[in-house]
Amino acid sequence: MPTLSPSAVRKQIADGTLAPIYLIVGDDEAEMSQLTSELSGIVEDELRAFNLERLYASDKSVTPVAIAEAAMLLPMMARRRVVVVLRAERLLKPKRRGKAEELSEDPSGEGEAAANADALEKYIRNPERQTVLVLVAADVDRTRRLYKALHKEATIVECWGLKGSKDARVDLRQVARQADQLVRQAVAAAGQEIDAGASRLLAERAGTDIARLRGDVDRLLLYAAGKPRISLADAGEVVSAESAQDDWAVTTAIQRGDAPEALRQLALSLESGAVPYMILGQLAWFVREKLAFADPRRVRGAVDALFRTDVDLKSSGGDARVLLERLVVELCRPAPARAS
Repeated sequence: MPTLSPSAVRKQIADGTLAPIYLIVGDDEAEMSQLTSELSGIVEDELRAFNLERLYASDKSVTPVAIAEAAMLLPMMARRRVVVVLRAERLLKPKRRGKAEELSEDPSGEGEAAANADALEKYIRNPERQTVLVLVAADVDRTRRLYKALHKEATIVECWGLKGSKDARVDLRQVARQADQLVRQAVAAAGQEIDAGASRLLAERAGTDIARLRGDVDRLLLYAAGKPRISLADAGEVVSAESAQDDWAVTTAIQRGDAPEALRQLALSLESGAVPYMILGQLAWFVREKLAFADPRRVRGAVDALFRTDVDLKSSGGDARVLLERLVVELCRPAPARAS
């Protein structure tokens, strides 16, 4: 099956000529998230509770069988149903941690795990035409049977940002020119101009890291909002070491119970291009691995808040930013006082 660019998939969405299965793979999380959102958008808002399902392959309950069963369900009162599987690298490039897992990944096809995978492979060979199955993965193992089935039957969309493709030989000068062009396009779209030195500084700082480039551009546009022209000095302020974003600043503030600072850091993270589902995963890890030891009394309420936010995000039950802000405030609350 063909490998398409994100723009080609957007044309399919506009034309209504969608493929039954997409594999979106790459390191450009912002582009992948946006494209996934646009594919999800083919389901009318009022019918999303019935016809849009988001699954996380990192959840133990989300097996290949569960994915196939979800995809085989027919749409209700609509032309199409969309099933999105996030963190699909857990299926397509799982980590091998021990003998038990190594046996379960035996390419001979023996055992329960292989039978489980067979169910999804069977679906891939004969998909439900009224369902659009979207698998979103950071990477894949091209030697695995499941990927080979997808490569043959699915539409593959590569989002490798500035690198072009995962295995491409990188011409740093070409990458820098491409990054510089992306900076200029983003600034022009905001109705501003930028000095050549400023755009070059952001491009050189990013290297081949598209996430860093997007984050720096977003921070620069916020910093220089209202200025007709962005200078090299403006760019220098944004990319200085003092302006660097602490990836764990939100959870650090939550652990202190400092809601205003946690909300501020959440805003910075989102404005830097962080994907809401990734932030939710980080907060879940914090509750599970850190809060359970630091303050066990807060864990039950935190888990309830995480679960509700996860459901709301999957069902489009509100603006992602508002949902995360509400979650952060709840996680910052002190444990309820014990009854005397």
